[in-house]
Amino acid sequence: MTDKTAGMWNARYSEETYAYGKEPNLFFKEQLAKLPVGRLLMGAEGEGRNAVYAATQGWTVSAFDISEIGKAKALELAFEKDVVIDYRVGNLPELLFGEEQFDVLGLIYAHFPPAVRSEYHRYLHTLLRPGGLVILEGFGKNHLEYRKLNEKVGGPADLETLFSPEEVHADFKNYDVQVLEERVIELNEGRYHNGTGSVVRFVGAKSI
Repeated sequence: MTDKTAGMWNARYSEETYAYGKEPNLFFKEQLAKLPVGRLLMGAEGEGRNAVYAATQGWTVSAFDISEIGKAKALELAFEKDVVIDYRVGNLPELLFGEEQFDVLGLIYAHFPPAVRSEYHRYLHTLLRPGGLVILEGFGKNHLEYRKLNEKVGGPADLETLFSPEEVHADFKNYDVQVLEERVIELNEGRYHNGTGSVVRFVGAKSI
Protein backbone atom coordinates (compact mmCIF):
# COMPACT_ATOMS: atom_id res chain seq x y z
CA MET A 1 0.00 0.00 0.00
CA THR A 2 1.17 3.57 -0.62
CA ASP A 3 1.92 6.23 1.96
CA LYS A 4 -0.84 8.29 0.30
CA THR A 5 -3.43 5.57 0.99
CA ALA A 6 -2.31 5.20 4.61
CA GLY A 7 -2.44 8.98 4.97
CA MET A 8 -6.02 9.09 3.71
CA TRP A 9 -7.16 6.53 6.26
CA ASN A 10 -5.18 8.16 9.06
CA ALA A 11 -6.96 11.43 8.25
CA ARG A 12 -10.37 9.77 8.36
CA TYR A 13 -9.68 8.00 11.63
CA SER A 14 -8.29 11.19 13.21
CA GLU A 15 -11.84 12.40 13.76
CA GLU A 16 -13.04 12.14 17.35
CA THR A 17 -15.96 9.87 16.50
CA TYR A 18 -15.58 6.38 15.04
CA ALA A 19 -15.94 6.64 11.26
CA TYR A 20 -18.09 3.50 10.94
CA GLY A 21 -19.34 3.41 14.51
CA LYS A 22 -18.45 1.09 17.38
CA GLU A 23 -21.00 -1.61 16.63
CA PRO A 24 -20.12 -4.65 14.49
CA ASN A 25 -21.31 -5.12 10.94
CA LEU A 26 -24.67 -6.89 11.11
CA PHE A 27 -23.86 -9.59 8.53
CA PHE A 28 -20.59 -10.39 10.28
CA LYS A 29 -22.31 -10.52 13.67
CA GLU A 30 -25.02 -12.83 12.30
CA GLN A 31 -22.52 -15.23 10.73
CA LEU A 32 -20.17 -15.27 13.72
CA ALA A 33 -23.04 -16.24 16.03
CA LYS A 34 -23.40 -19.53 14.13
CA LEU A 35 -19.84 -20.65 14.85
CA PRO A 36 -17.91 -22.19 17.73
CA VAL A 37 -15.43 -19.77 19.27
CA GLY A 38 -11.90 -19.99 17.89
CA ARG A 39 -9.14 -17.91 16.29
CA LEU A 40 -10.21 -15.01 14.05
CA LEU A 41 -8.32 -12.71 11.68
CA MET A 42 -9.93 -9.42 10.60
CA GLY A 43 -8.52 -7.79 7.47
CA ALA A 44 -8.37 -4.03 6.81
CA GLU A 45 -9.97 -3.63 10.24
CA GLY A 46 -9.73 0.14 10.67
CA GLU A 47 -10.97 1.28 14.08
CA GLY A 48 -11.66 -2.24 15.27
CA ARG A 49 -15.44 -2.48 15.66
CA ASN A 50 -15.69 -6.05 14.37
CA ALA A 51 -12.50 -7.34 15.99
CA VAL A 52 -13.45 -5.95 19.38
CA TYR A 53 -16.98 -7.31 19.15
CA ALA A 54 -15.64 -10.79 18.37
CA ALA A 55 -13.26 -10.57 21.32
CA THR A 56 -16.20 -9.76 23.62
CA GLN A 57 -17.78 -13.01 22.42
CA GLY A 58 -14.74 -15.04 23.46
CA TRP A 59 -12.81 -15.19 20.19
CA THR A 60 -9.03 -14.95 20.07
CA VAL A 61 -8.69 -12.05 17.62
CA SER A 62 -5.95 -10.76 15.37
CA ALA A 63 -6.39 -7.84 12.97
CA PHE A 64 -4.40 -5.81 10.47
CA ASP A 65 -4.59 -2.49 8.65
CA ILE A 66 -2.30 0.16 7.17
CA SER A 67 -3.46 2.92 9.54
CA GLU A 68 -1.62 3.55 12.80
CA ILE A 69 -4.45 5.82 13.95
CA GLY A 70 -6.97 3.10 13.16
CA LYS A 71 -4.99 0.74 15.37
CA ALA A 72 -4.83 3.27 18.20
CA LYS A 73 -8.60 3.74 18.16
CA ALA A 74 -9.16 -0.02 17.94
CA LEU A 75 -7.04 -0.52 21.05
CA GLU A 76 -8.96 2.26 22.81
CA LEU A 77 -12.21 0.47 21.96
CA ALA A 78 -10.77 -2.84 23.16
CA PHE A 79 -9.80 -1.20 26.46
CA GLU A 80 -13.30 0.27 26.76
CA LYS A 81 -14.81 -3.20 26.27
CA ASP A 82 -12.21 -4.88 28.52
CA VAL A 83 -10.81 -7.22 25.85
CA VAL A 84 -7.46 -7.77 24.14
CA ILE A 85 -6.78 -7.98 20.39
CA ASP A 86 -3.55 -8.53 18.44
CA TYR A 87 -3.48 -5.65 15.93
CA ARG A 88 -0.68 -5.28 13.38
CA VAL A 89 -0.02 -2.38 11.00
CA GLY A 90 1.64 -2.68 7.61
CA ASN A 91 1.38 -4.49 4.30
CA LEU A 92 -0.13 -7.93 4.78
CA PRO A 93 2.70 -10.21 3.55
CA GLU A 94 5.12 -8.49 5.96
CA LEU A 95 3.01 -9.03 9.10
CA LEU A 96 4.17 -12.59 9.83
CA PHE A 97 0.88 -14.31 10.60
CA GLY A 98 1.21 -18.09 10.79
CA GLU A 99 0.15 -20.50 8.07
CA GLU A 100 -3.20 -22.21 8.82
CA GLN A 101 -3.35 -20.22 12.07
CA PHE A 102 -6.99 -19.08 11.93
CA ASP A 103 -10.43 -20.67 12.06
CA VAL A 104 -12.23 -17.68 10.55
CA LEU A 105 -11.19 -14.85 8.25
CA GLY A 106 -13.34 -11.70 8.38
CA LEU A 107 -13.22 -9.33 5.40
CA ILE A 108 -15.74 -6.59 6.11
CA TYR A 109 -15.39 -3.73 3.60
CA ALA A 110 -11.79 -4.83 3.09
CA HIS A 111 -11.37 -3.25 -0.34
CA PHE A 112 -7.71 -3.89 -1.13
CA PRO A 113 -6.29 -2.07 -4.19
CA PRO A 114 -7.16 -3.96 -7.40
CA ALA A 115 -3.48 -4.52 -8.23
CA VAL A 116 -2.95 -6.63 -5.10
CA ARG A 117 -6.44 -7.85 -4.18
CA SER A 118 -6.24 -11.34 -5.67
CA GLU A 119 -2.69 -11.75 -4.37
CA TYR A 120 -3.81 -10.76 -0.88
CA HIS A 121 -6.80 -13.09 -1.02
CA ARG A 122 -4.52 -15.98 -2.03
CA TYR A 123 -2.16 -15.15 0.82
CA LEU A 124 -5.03 -14.95 3.32
CA HIS A 125 -6.15 -18.38 2.11
CA THR A 126 -2.86 -19.82 3.38
CA LEU A 127 -3.51 -18.40 6.87
CA LEU A 128 -6.84 -20.22 7.21
CA ARG A 129 -6.95 -23.80 8.46
CA PRO A 130 -8.61 -26.48 6.29
CA GLY A 131 -12.33 -26.24 6.94
CA GLY A 132 -11.96 -22.64 8.14
CA LEU A 133 -14.47 -20.02 7.09
CA VAL A 134 -14.27 -16.76 5.14
CA ILE A 135 -16.92 -14.14 5.96
CA LEU A 136 -16.90 -11.29 3.45
CA GLU A 137 -19.10 -8.27 2.89
CA GLY A 138 -18.06 -5.40 0.64
CA PHE A 139 -19.51 -3.03 -1.89
CA GLY A 140 -20.45 -4.59 -5.22
CA LYS A 141 -20.04 -3.22 -8.72
CA ASN A 142 -23.71 -2.18 -8.79
CA HIS A 143 -23.00 0.11 -5.83
CA LEU A 144 -21.74 2.98 -7.99
CA GLU A 145 -25.30 3.88 -8.98
CA TYR A 146 -26.30 4.15 -5.32
CA ARG A 147 -23.20 6.17 -4.49
CA LYS A 148 -24.06 8.68 -7.22
CA LEU A 149 -27.46 9.20 -5.59
CA ASN A 150 -26.10 9.44 -2.05
CA GLU A 151 -22.39 9.89 -1.30
CA LYS A 152 -23.09 9.35 2.41
CA VAL A 153 -23.47 5.63 1.75
CA GLY A 154 -19.72 5.53 1.19
CA GLY A 155 -17.63 2.99 -0.65
CA PRO A 156 -15.00 3.20 -3.41
CA ALA A 157 -15.74 5.53 -6.31
CA ASP A 158 -14.07 3.36 -8.95
CA LEU A 159 -15.47 0.20 -10.49
CA GLU A 160 -12.22 -1.79 -10.27
CA THR A 161 -12.08 -1.60 -6.46
CA LEU A 162 -15.64 -2.90 -6.08
CA PHE A 163 -16.47 -6.61 -5.90
CA SER A 164 -18.41 -8.91 -8.16
CA PRO A 165 -19.59 -12.33 -6.97
CA GLU A 166 -17.62 -13.90 -9.83
CA GLU A 167 -14.36 -12.22 -8.79
CA VAL A 168 -14.79 -13.24 -5.17
CA HIS A 169 -15.57 -16.81 -6.18
CA ALA A 170 -12.49 -16.89 -8.43
CA ASP A 171 -10.24 -15.67 -5.60
CA PHE A 172 -11.66 -18.26 -3.17
CA LYS A 173 -12.20 -21.04 -5.67
CA ASN A 174 -11.46 -24.05 -3.47
CA TYR A 175 -14.23 -23.29 -1.00
CA ASP A 176 -17.55 -24.86 -0.14
CA VAL A 177 -19.83 -21.91 -0.77
CA GLN A 178 -22.54 -21.19 1.79
CA VAL A 179 -23.42 -17.64 0.70
CA LEU A 180 -22.49 -15.82 -2.54
CA GLU A 181 -24.69 -12.94 -3.63
CA GLU A 182 -24.95 -9.28 -4.47
CA ARG A 183 -27.90 -7.60 -2.82
CA VAL A 184 -29.26 -4.19 -1.93
CA ILE A 185 -29.23 -3.33 1.79
CA GLU A 186 -29.70 -0.35 4.11
CA LEU A 187 -26.53 0.71 5.90
CA ASN A 188 -26.35 2.60 9.19
CA GLU A 189 -22.72 2.35 10.26
CA GLY A 190 -21.26 5.50 11.78
CA ARG A 191 -20.80 8.62 9.68
CA TYR A 192 -19.58 7.10 6.43
CA HIS A 193 -21.91 4.13 5.69
CA ASN A 194 -25.42 5.55 5.62
CA GLY A 195 -28.18 4.77 3.14
CA THR A 196 -29.03 2.28 0.43
CA GLY A 197 -26.16 0.40 -1.18
CA SER A 198 -25.33 -2.76 -3.07
CA VAL A 199 -23.05 -5.28 -1.38
CA VAL A 200 -21.46 -8.60 -2.22
CA ARG A 201 -21.60 -11.23 0.50
CA PHE A 202 -19.59 -14.43 0.62
CA VAL A 203 -19.35 -17.17 3.21
CA GLY A 204 -17.26 -20.19 2.30
CA ALA A 205 -15.40 -23.02 4.00
CA LYS A 206 -11.86 -23.84 2.87
CA SER A 207 -11.88 -27.30 1.32
CA ILE A 208 -9.97 -29.90 3.29
